[in-house]
Amino acid sequence: MTKKEKGEYIVEELEKLYPTTPIPLDHTDPYTLLIAVLLSAQCTDKRVNLITPTLFKLANNPFDMVKLTVEEIREIIRPCGLSPRKSQAIFTLSGMLIDKYNGEVPQSFEALEELPGVGHKTASVVMAQAFGVPAFPVDTHIHRLLIRWGITNGKSVDQTEKDAKRLFPKELWNKLHLQIIFYGREYSPARSPKADKDYITMKIGTNTAKKELK
Repeated sequence: MTKKEKGEYIVEELEKLYPTTPIPLDHTDPYTLLIAVLLSAQCTDKRVNLITPTLFKLANNPFDMVKLTVEEIREIIRPCGLSPRKSQAIFTLSGMLIDKYNGEVPQSFEALEELPGVGHKTASVVMAQAFGVPAFPVDTHIHRLLIRWGITNGKSVDQTEKDAKRLFPKELWNKLHLQIIFYGREYSPARSPKADKDYITMKIGTNTAKKELK
């Protein structure tokens, strides 16, 4: 099966499984999405969704966020992990949004990636999910699956993103990256994947990936 044929098969099967793709992180606007995505680094979406209601009740916009101290933010988000770094980033970026963008989240990759704690993946999620700009954020699920499926060589997340963008139509990126995440969580987890569940890998995966499932 060629990569083009694999790509077509992936799109077809994932559309059957996930015709709708709700955004996993609870949010109400671009700012709350940005904060939620930042918190999700090395933390599950489920845990983030348990923490953000408390934080956003106090501050769901940058103007209220800078009224809190870094220590107050840190105490709230502690269960998400990396709380010293994340709390400082949230406080500092909120101030930058006020000073440079009148409290609005900028709508460009470059501007977002200049904010503390915001890397390319976080910026891509915000651009895709808040503003509808085509992007293909690559998380651990996507990186793992595209290696298993023989779409990328897995040398780096950057390479995986480039390979995905090269293979899949641009108009599908925003939905497809979520579909792959959902599939990875449900059918092809990093630990103890099973052949009877992970049927896409058994159909198009590399020989190594197929052996791992058996």
